[in-house]
Amino acid sequence: MTTATTRALRTTPPARTGDTAGRDSPAAAMPPLPSLTGLRWMAALLVFGLHVNNFGYFGGTGGRLVFWGFGAGATGVSFFFVLSGFVLTWSARPRDRALAFWRRRIARVYPVHLVTLIVALVMAYTLAHQPVPSHRQALSNVLLLHSWWHPWWQTLNPVSWSLACEAFFYASFPLLILLLRRVGVRGSALLAGLSVVAVLALAWTDAHHWWTYTLYSFPAARLPEFVLGAATARLVLLGRWRGPGLEASLALAVIGYFLVPQVTPGYSATVCTIAGFGLLIPAAAVADVQGLPSLWRRRRLVRLGELSFAFYMIHLLVLRAGTELLGTKPHFGLLAGVAVTTTAFAVSLGLSWVLYEAVENPARRLLLRRRRRPAPAKTP
Repeated sequence: MTTATTRALRTTPPARTGDTAGRDSPAAAMPPLPSLTGLRWMAALLVFGLHVNNFGYFGGTGGRLVFWGFGAGATGVSFFFVLSGFVLTWSARPRDRALAFWRRRIARVYPVHLVTLIVALVMAYTLAHQPVPSHRQALSNVLLLHSWWHPWWQTLNPVSWSLACEAFFYASFPLLILLLRRVGVRGSALLAGLSVVAVLALAWTDAHHWWTYTLYSFPAARLPEFVLGAATARLVLLGRWRGPGLEASLALAVIGYFLVPQVTPGYSATVCTIAGFGLLIPAAAVADVQGLPSLWRRRRLVRLGELSFAFYMIHLLVLRAGTELLGTKPHFGLLAGVAVTTTAFAVSLGLSWVLYEAVENPARRLLLRRRRRPAPAKTP
């Protein structure tokens, strides 16, 4: 990286240098971060590839290639957790009330969750070979509590377990942002470091079977990833981020991704990617703020990033429905596997567009619509 690029990465954000008042004033408006939206699509694509691998669409050489490329795709969820903490801190409103924040988050994620939950219920009762949930399992899914009890964590729409984690993060965020605004630069840096240490410690205990169930889907165990994203966002906002640039951070993230097969499956994979993700996300944000080159802010990639949440929520239901036609783990040859995967991808992407345009956006506008106050009566 050139000296000029390094110097640019260490300049301050739009707020005044080191001045939290500039950031926390009502007039302060933070710039958008399109590179993070583009990166979000790549994380969703990793999860899709993981599930294609798990459903056994490819056999032989094709299967080995898909496993090599996407066997660690579950780390895409870890990326979402870190990204969530970063974005929420970046966009946190000054003097925002907890109820207003929670209302916005519910409007953002719950409509798509509810629609895909209904689709999963219809599939459970109409398609063969689909597990039928108990009433308690269904209720825990509706309330986004199912990840707290491991036997229920993948009932109905399996990917929604991460939303149960996000719901816990959202519940914690008003206290977290209050803490971050009080502790300053050193406290935020310390909190980021402690988050990484917490991930390492939890991974070690999980790998050594200290817990009855794996920590992979347990919301409290995934909180350090969210906190890491929030702490690094605070450092960027204060103009004190000192991480490597976008290219170096991406290289570290990719190296960590391909190290995942070397560790115990499950939560331990987070150890390999936590540093790379924790550096990549703020580096991409700084690149956007400073106008530095970024592959991830290309228009089409950003558009796909806008669809990524809906795509993430619907794609596994598409793959599950496909088992009715294709069977379980069909292990196709390379050409047939590519054709089937392309079809599943196209259907998932098309449905994600429908969810985004017909559910996610309209429902958010409806739920966040301000009620007009009645005009005061005129005095006769």
